[in-house]
Amino acid sequence: MKKRADPEKPAQLWLNTFSDLMNLLLCFFVLLFAMSNVDQEKFQELSASLSAAFNVLPSGGSAINNDGILVGSGASQLNAIAEQYNNMGLNSDGDYSQEQEESKDAFEEVEKAGLEESEKMADAIEDALKEANVLDEVEITATSKYVELNLGSGILFDSGRAELKSEAVNLIEKVADAIYQYNDNLIIIEGHTDNVPINTAEFPDNMMLSQKRAYSVFKYLVNNKGFDPATMMSSGRGESVPIASNSTADGRAQNRRVEIKIYNTYNS
Repeated sequence: MKKRADPEKPAQLWLNTFSDLMNLLLCFFVLLFAMSNVDQEKFQELSASLSAAFNVLPSGGSAINNDGILVGSGASQLNAIAEQYNNMGLNSDGDYSQEQEESKDAFEEVEKAGLEESEKMADAIEDALKEANVLDEVEITATSKYVELNLGSGILFDSGRAELKSEAVNLIEKVADAIYQYNDNLIIIEGHTDNVPINTAEFPDNMMLSQKRAYSVFKYLVNNKGFDPATMMSSGRGESVPIASNSTADGRAQNRRVEIKIYNTYNS
């Protein structure tokens, strides 16, 4: 009786994949070794050629020296750009240069002069409002850039409305008379609200309400008091710039306001 021959074992295919992987790894490490022994002279020539082609360096200029630092016209500055930036405006002793100091002094002088002018403007406006018996309804602040008149929106508008109340017209009239002498200066009217949401057909949010309120004051000054619209702006800030906490009724009342900012001549 003949013995049945054993069946041939299937080829172990994973050995082929393993062999390919080993070859790839070998090639990879050969490349790494080759790159670590770059011919410096040839690499410089290649770098210079590429740099010249892309206008980084003039044609024929060296791109990298023996220490691996960029050299050549235009490119050498790249190595010290951080140092130049950090030392910008400094002299050899590490102090600000005379030009920098003079610029700083000039800026401070302008700020000082601006504040002095704003304070004079504020005094004149305060005297006019006091004479008109409406000073208690307006808060006046002077800064180096402008004089700010703060008018509570409760005086000017009904809740959720943007039309000036009839009793508010007298106040706007007196304010307009007090600031008309600065009609040539930049005047910005800003509307502000509290954080209580509003959602009506006319005012989908507080931003729109504040814009319409500022525009109502703007329109009255232009149409009824002869202010030049070319030197005026109106904008709404909504609830984004509170001056008091919205957690109390008094704070919310302070945040509902219209601000009239009259810029001095240094900032107009």
